[in-house]
Amino acid sequence: MTNLSSGASKARRALVVQTNFSPFGNKLIQAGHVSPDQMSQAQEACRTKGLPLIEAIEGITGKPLPPEFILQYKRQQLFELKILYGVESFDPETAEISPGQIKRLLELVSVDSCRRYRFVPLTTQEQTLVVAMVDPDNLEAQDELRRILRSQELELQRRAITFDDYQQLISRYLDEQVKKEAENQRREQEEKNAITLTDINQLAGGEDELEEAPAEHQELDTEPDTEDKSVISLVNKILRKALTDAVSDIHVEPQEEYLRIRMRKDGVLHEPFPRLPKAIVPAVTSRFKIIADLDIAERRQAQDGRIRRIFQGRPVDFRVNSLPTRYGEKIVLRILDNSSTQLGLDKLITDPETLQKVRDVASRPFGLILVTGPTGSGKSTTLYSILAERNDPGVNISTAEDPIEYALEGISQCQVIREKDLTFANILRAFLRQDPDIILVGETRDKETAKTAIEAALTGHLVLTTLHTNDAAGAIARLDEMGVEPFMVSGALLGVLAQRLMRRVCGECRIPYTPTREELARYGMSSSGQVDATFYKANTIPASDRKDLLNSGELCPKCNGVGYKGRVGVYEFLQTTEELAVLINEGAPTERIKEKAVEQGMTTLLAYSLSLVQQGYTTFEEVDRVTFTDSGLEAELKAKRKSSLTCNTCGAGLNSEWMDCPYCMTPRFQD
Repeated sequence: MTNLSSGASKARRALVVQTNFSPFGNKLIQAGHVSPDQMSQAQEACRTKGLPLIEAIEGITGKPLPPEFILQYKRQQLFELKILYGVESFDPETAEISPGQIKRLLELVSVDSCRRYRFVPLTTQEQTLVVAMVDPDNLEAQDELRRILRSQELELQRRAITFDDYQQLISRYLDEQVKKEAENQRREQEEKNAITLTDINQLAGGEDELEEAPAEHQELDTEPDTEDKSVISLVNKILRKALTDAVSDIHVEPQEEYLRIRMRKDGVLHEPFPRLPKAIVPAVTSRFKIIADLDIAERRQAQDGRIRRIFQGRPVDFRVNSLPTRYGEKIVLRILDNSSTQLGLDKLITDPETLQKVRDVASRPFGLILVTGPTGSGKSTTLYSILAERNDPGVNISTAEDPIEYALEGISQCQVIREKDLTFANILRAFLRQDPDIILVGETRDKETAKTAIEAALTGHLVLTTLHTNDAAGAIARLDEMGVEPFMVSGALLGVLAQRLMRRVCGECRIPYTPTREELARYGMSSSGQVDATFYKANTIPASDRKDLLNSGELCPKCNGVGYKGRVGVYEFLQTTEELAVLINEGAPTERIKEKAVEQGMTTLLAYSLSLVQQGYTTFEEVDRVTFTDSGLEAELKAKRKSSLTCNTCGAGLNSEWMDCPYCMTPRFQD
């Protein structure tokens, strides 16, 4: 009974195999390469995903089919195509068709047409073009071919080709094209990037005034070849140009097609060199890293280093940072030229009232003084100026810095080394055990440093530090974000000095002018109140025209047509009072603290900068670029409105929030 049922099941399976699958599928099943279920899955994949049958079967079974079965399947396909379309079939494996032959024929038929209609030209026979088509019955493809061939006086002869063979043929041709195009692009790029030693020498020409400082950084030049010497000269030329022009930063920036060198002078970036070929990017960046004592083999991590040089008899330091970018390592150098910096608050702050307030607070025996502003706004110079005025044999001053930017005699300066856990907070704690009078913390970046600094200020030390905020009032909110309790801030804080740097208009070529009433009103100024003020514009000449004028000697000898020379500081000093301390304890918003400080006489950044414009130091354009903000103007206008309210009866000054005069109880008051 069992044998009979087993034989019946085999018969039924054989019947299913014969009726549901193609002859090729039946042969695979009978040979044991696939099961009926796997064959059904493969056919379903062909219908839904458009996969070739062989690829679908191999993907499902995970095993390659024997070559003889693949060849048999292909012959079956070609035979079926021949019967289906009534034309001869084409097998690339039995015919010799080269990509070069197809390329010549594609001069007649475009590649776009071949890909759109899935055909490929094979050969020409007398006045006939033989074309292999995946769908020889496609009428649109036939019309397109006949339209193209009509002008060539050629006839069309169709061949049937499998989709796989078509893809292999067209891909082989396209691969050849891509390789050739890539090779051509590579050659063009090499020609574009090619730079001769003469070109580099011309760019790096001139006397080399840079000398190696007798410091720990020794250059690694041991008989460099000619090309290395040229790159060394080019790097020295960049450093020399930066020092000659008194710039603050050098940016070496690899781009997709070139190397760009930019320098920041008076807060504005410009390009003093022509754009260099991309081919010299590795050599230039490696040279900077070598002289900065950085690891030239490390290209995936940011690194910090330092370069020390002697220029015109004075030592100059370059603070170097390398950063991996998309097209190579970007190198930025910050120039620290101590000899060109004049320390002293009177050399920085031009407003006598603000200067006196800062000096009064800096003379206190203990408390916290914050200096805020963006990077490069002169915070360190201001702090060192305070230290220079307080530096005395009877005062113990200690600083924690990263890096040490100025060397001051008689002051203990400590460098932050994070790798050895010598952080700002740890150095501060060590200072407190060494009986300091004044402590400078280079930057307050975290809660630990902030709380330690405030605790030092509360225990009898004068602490100076910096924060990154937009204005003076914003420093309180910044400390709150760090997690410092408001009562500690109000108890320790003596004042906050916010600052910016604006370009100083050139005194030789500046242009006097009279601003319109609308322009003055934009800054909260009235024409009636500015009668005696003289306003100036910068005589800025476009960079494209400066070269011609420079050769003719028509440029201003002081600013070389830029219109600005040097910079002037803009300051906003918030001095802590009892009323402000109450607001800080209450957690008042920054806007309210700023309004109260303005009411008590604080000069905002905007007001200070506008005063500099009136005094002829700078221009309205610089105010727009550096200090003009709606919030600053709003605080100024609110303070003016509040200060102008008076009582009709007794003439007392009133607050805009009062409905009645608190002195004579009169309910009416006038503006």
